Amino acid sequence: MPDADPLAPLLRLEGVPSAFAATRDGIDALLRDRGLRRTSSDQTAEALLVGAHASAVLEGSASSLEAVRAGSGDQVAADAVRVSVHLLSLVPTLRTSPLQAFARLHALASGDAESGRPRDAASLDRLQTLGRLLDGTTAAPALLVAAVVHADLATAAPFPSHNGIVARAAERLVWVARGVDERSVLVPEAGHLALRAAYESNLRAYRDGGPAGVAAWLRYAAEAAAKAAEASPLAGRSTM
Repeated sequence: MPDADPLAPLLRLEGVPSAFAATRDGIDALLRDRGLRRTSSDQTAEALLVGAHASAVLEGSASSLEAVRAGSGDQVAADAVRVSVHLLSLVPTLRTSPLQAFARLHALASGDAESGRPRDAASLDRLQTLGRLLDGTTAAPALLVAAVVHADLATAAPFPSHNGIVARAAERLVWVARGVDERSVLVPEAGHLALRAAYESNLRAYRDGGPAGVAAWLRYAAEAAAKAAEASPLAGRSTM
């Protein structure tokens, strides 16, 4: 009889639950300790901007963070920034209609309000499956859910363009919507950029490597999430 929880098999993969538990403990400690003072909107804006730059570089941008900050980045960077500006407004949409949230992310990334349509029927089916996953109940930790959403969008490439930007934005969105980082002051995109070679190879493993490849991606994703905490504007701030 199949598991009622579709992610239950992933919790039986060697090293996966413990990796995510350790990473979540580290994230919670950072947010709790730095949260002794109120997190500011400027810190959220900085985390989103740094994340947009990192996501753009992973998508092929040659722009520096300084250029992106000044608004003079290349087109890929401009696309990623446009997503980051509107990202947090999609949290309620992700909770109630994940497919609509994914479509809106693609429309923002592509700069076409009429976009957001999947490439074909198979892509629509893949998105619907992912939407059902987010609509359902799971005992899997939020970081694992976000990692699956990210990898599925990145490797299935359901949209005609900008799938990497959409996938990384969706991961951040799940972190916010599921309470990992409600203020969005971590930088998951920078975590992936810091581990770029491992990021790209583990996405290929997720796509092509069967259960072992999925396990490798998930263990990698826990490591990248720890890097995301290190990249946060909060990480270097004293609590005193």
